[in-house]
Amino acid sequence: MAMRSPIALFALALSCVAICACNRAPGHPAVDSQVLRPNEVLNFDVLYRQNCAGCHGEQGKGGAAIALNSEIYLAIADEGTLRRITAKGVPGTAMPAFAQSSGGMLTDEQISAIVGGIRSRWSKRDSLDPIPPSYIALAPGDPQHGLKVYETYCSSCHGAAGRGGSRAGSIVDESYLNLVSDQYLRTIVIAGRPELSAPDWRGNVPGKPMSQQEVSDVVAWLSAQRPKLALSSNTKSPTGGTQ
Repeated sequence: MAMRSPIALFALALSCVAICACNRAPGHPAVDSQVLRPNEVLNFDVLYRQNCAGCHGEQGKGGAAIALNSEIYLAIADEGTLRRITAKGVPGTAMPAFAQSSGGMLTDEQISAIVGGIRSRWSKRDSLDPIPPSYIALAPGDPQHGLKVYETYCSSCHGAAGRGGSRAGSIVDESYLNLVSDQYLRTIVIAGRPELSAPDWRGNVPGKPMSQQEVSDVVAWLSAQRPKLALSSNTKSPTGGTQ
């Protein structure tokens, strides 16, 4: 067989390169390298890191806001509650709305991805014993009795009248109470903040968990300590929020 000339071999190699590269023309990236549009991202890790971790912590706890990686919180806050809070936020507090329908940036599918990821990763199927008080108060609280409840369950850490003690700071600080809703206070009383050494509803007095009404009463007392602000018609009071 006659040997092909170097020119012919070069032409053949160039043709092979052209054929192999026909789908990689400049400006046409490979399918697997294309970047998703922001509204197409449905990966929980990406969505959570970009939208939630800054307040709730990288692994759902340890942030400035309430832990989402909490057996108790996810036991009392059902999927509808998580979806509503994520989508619509909590007016009058630091929790913003994320759904596009409420002025945020996320689609309904992305809201579902976040809520589903939180529950599938961090929710426990085992029931708590004893059963915790309900997420929503079943009856109005009594602020006068709430002071007695506070003295029994809370004053050992937060001090007399809630103004701070040896183990925890003030719980009646005006700035704090103006940033949180009554529902948030109720949630914290029930679920606690373990990362801050704040016990849940079972741990304030050993062997004596707080009752449904005691939780409502102490929240009513705390709410009564909130300064009464002159609110415009477009501003909602923190007492009406949910968290």
